[in-house]
Amino acid sequence: MTRKRRGQGDPIEHEIARVLNPGTYIPDRDSFSFASDLEEVAAKIDSLVGTDPNRATNLYEAFLAACYMKVEELDDSSGSFGQFVEELYCGWIKARQAGGAAPDETASRLLTWIDQDDYCFCHYLEVGAVEVFDKTNLAAFVKQIRARFDAAGQASAKDDDYARCRWGEVLRTLYAAQKDLPAYVDLAEETGLTVKDCHIIAKLLVTKRKPKEALAWVGRGIDLDKKTPHGSRAAYDLVRLKRDLLTKLGRGREALEAAWADYRDHPSTYTYEDLMKYVPKAERADWHEKAIEAAMGADLHSVMKLFLATKELDRLVDLVRQATVEDLADLSHYATEPVARKLEKAHPGLAARLWCAQGLRIVNAKKSKYYDAALSNLESAKRCFKRAGLEAEWDKTVRQIRVDHHRKRNFMPGFKRLVAGTGPSDEPSFIDQAKARWSARERRNR
Repeated sequence: MTRKRRGQGDPIEHEIARVLNPGTYIPDRDSFSFASDLEEVAAKIDSLVGTDPNRATNLYEAFLAACYMKVEELDDSSGSFGQFVEELYCGWIKARQAGGAAPDETASRLLTWIDQDDYCFCHYLEVGAVEVFDKTNLAAFVKQIRARFDAAGQASAKDDDYARCRWGEVLRTLYAAQKDLPAYVDLAEETGLTVKDCHIIAKLLVTKRKPKEALAWVGRGIDLDKKTPHGSRAAYDLVRLKRDLLTKLGRGREALEAAWADYRDHPSTYTYEDLMKYVPKAERADWHEKAIEAAMGADLHSVMKLFLATKELDRLVDLVRQATVEDLADLSHYATEPVARKLEKAHPGLAARLWCAQGLRIVNAKKSKYYDAALSNLESAKRCFKRAGLEAEWDKTVRQIRVDHHRKRNFMPGFKRLVAGTGPSDEPSFIDQAKARWSARERRNR
């Protein structure tokens, strides 16, 4: 028998070794580019699945083995490497299926790897696997997971309780992918029905065109959520699904009233959009006015964004005019900046107040990392005050900032230049500075 010489393996295996760069530590800051290089090699293996699935299978296995060797030589705080390894497992499944491998053996090997996974790369592997399993391989995987779940249920040790919970969650994912409604319901009721279960069951019933039964499960989930201390994301999804089902069942007025109740509790651009989805076209103007009136008592951040989104500019102007500088400074720039830009032409004085509030919010909080942004905001305020003929207001702002922040050495030099007439917009950008430096270097080298 002739021994294979070193270097005679599959050329793609050599590429795997090259990109993994064994012996070299990969810090987290380089993890994204590192994963991108790995993905390029994985794409070459994926291209073989249709033409040479057995070779692709072997290469996926080699790549997985190599990744587990490499894992001690990198910092994967970002999770890029772990996500890539999960994608390799999914690629391996596709290659096995394309090559006609025995489904039971595929499931068995996959579970063996899951058992031996010391780095948790496989912890939620079923979520990605259900997207690539064909019907036969999915059924084989479900069968073996079910066997493990049942075996854990017959034991009493704490480890077996954990295993039963773990395999129960995997089964939920797989049954939902199979659209196996009876199996999912039985499992949920056996292990303890959750709000999320009710949402998934209701969606499965929708796919089977059973809106009445789906609505009943929605109601069951909402009632269950009321008994939980902090509620859940699934409950929000159930509420939205309930409205859609009521509309499908010809009970649009009930859906509208439910959306209206939610809007009154939490007026915002999102609940406004939800509400208007259920309003008949002929009634939209009346409902819009009703919604805007109901929002007047909500928090300033939500109302400001709502008025801007719904183009209620007169009300937006009044809102900004009545708000104190302190109130405006408490708001996130995500709310104030779009409004400031919107009001600059027609109401420059109000825009100036908003720009000031944004700048002072940063300076008051001593966020020195964002002092450049604060100076840009104050420069916009200066410009708007001048446009509005309110130079005296700018001078008053300058005096107050000098009194309150004269000790901020990282801020005051830039602020003094701004007051003197040179703001951030007058200074060359980073790219302009880089170009100038590059040109100067070229001149020196001539």
